[in-house]
Amino acid sequence: MSDPVPAGPSGRPPATRSTGLLAGRVVLVTGAANGLGAAYARGIAAAGAHVIAVDVDADGLERLGGQLATADGQGSIRVADVADWTSAHDLVRDCLAEHGRLDGLVNNAGVFAMARAGAESEATVRRMLEVNVLGAIAWGDAAIAAMRTQGHGVLVNVTSGEQMGRAETAVYGATKAAIATLTYAWAAELAEVGIRVNAISPNAQTRMAEVLEQFRGVPSGQNAGIAPEANVPLLLYLLSDLSVDLTGQVLRSYGPELMLTTHPALAEPVLRHTAWTPERIAEAVAARLRPHLAPLGVRRARIEYLD
Repeated sequence: MSDPVPAGPSGRPPATRSTGLLAGRVVLVTGAANGLGAAYARGIAAAGAHVIAVDVDADGLERLGGQLATADGQGSIRVADVADWTSAHDLVRDCLAEHGRLDGLVNNAGVFAMARAGAESEATVRRMLEVNVLGAIAWGDAAIAAMRTQGHGVLVNVTSGEQMGRAETAVYGATKAAIATLTYAWAAELAEVGIRVNAISPNAQTRMAEVLEQFRGVPSGQNAGIAPEANVPLLLYLLSDLSVDLTGQVLRSYGPELMLTTHPALAEPVLRHTAWTPERIAEAVAARLRPHLAPLGVRRARIEYLD
């Protein structure tokens, strides 16, 4: 194992290999062979970091590896199933042995599938849960253990607007809601030990649009014209010291739009009664709570133009 590089004033080792927003750092990206993950890996390398790209798709990783070789930073590829707990911990251990550090983890790997309620496939549901939830926990757990020891680190989880609830994507949305909860909980626990945890809710025209079209039999228009690279600036912001005071947040990118996804919360008013009955609850919901009921599905927010 190589000796750790001495830390600078920020608690991180100083940049040594290149210049850029993430110069000299080591960042691991799961699900990096294609689409958003590949764009993330290329962007991180271009910002000066050494990126470790992980995916089960060996051919896709080989293509990405050639692209990383031309970036400002450096890169390496590792074939692994992100749902395998042992692989996650072994690869993080190998990263520490080779580089002496792990500055960032991008928990990007995910499986997307659609089904109507009452017609789910057990195999598909299990795979989504294994990759989207168990995988994120496994890699997060391994990275957090390493970052606790070194006293700093950044986790960026990847959520989705589907977590708000959209017809025919219930299971996928549930897995992404789980990722948001992990983000909030890990951030609350790790803030005092120098580890920041945020999430990105990206949008791009990727394979997800193809799945939508195949399922519904009509062009989906899902994120039409939005390239995966459009989400890279937000990811780099979250990984860099530009967001050093930000943790426990979910930021959503939609082409030229940037927004926050709010945390689950207790809505006002909170009603108090000494002896609730079903009838009294019905009256209270009708008279006091109905105006505050949550909308179904994704709700559009007011847009504020900055240029």
